[in-house]
Amino acid sequence: MPLGSAVRDRCRTLLGGQGDIHYVFPASAAGPADTGHFLVVVTDASIAVLATRTLRTDRPIGVYAEFPRRTRLGPVLPGPVLELGSMMFAFDEEYAAVVAAADAEVFAPETLPHDPLPDL
Repeated sequence: MPLGSAVRDRCRTLLGGQGDIHYVFPASAAGPADTGHFLVVVTDASIAVLATRTLRTDRPIGVYAEFPRRTRLGPVLPGPVLELGSMMFAFDEEYAAVVAAADAEVFAPETLPHDPLPDL
């Protein structure tokens, strides 16, 4: 399910002026000792992993990690899982297309479809 504008606004407030938000998706730490819920936010300038409240996973509370925008999110591993830095993050399969689009935007922009409504 797509995340609403309120979640994006909370992320934007926490990140400040780091550029426009292109993609946001929820993830949780994957692995035997890892726990926690996060929002992965892809902006013009970076990929930020925001820690969220324990029971309100749509409420970011701080920047857990940040990576340059040229960081590749994929490949998506079975689970689905992705690796950022030294952490593994599990996410719902419905967001695999978001991960692929975020990577394509930087590494293969010619594969993205043309925006049918560019003025919106």
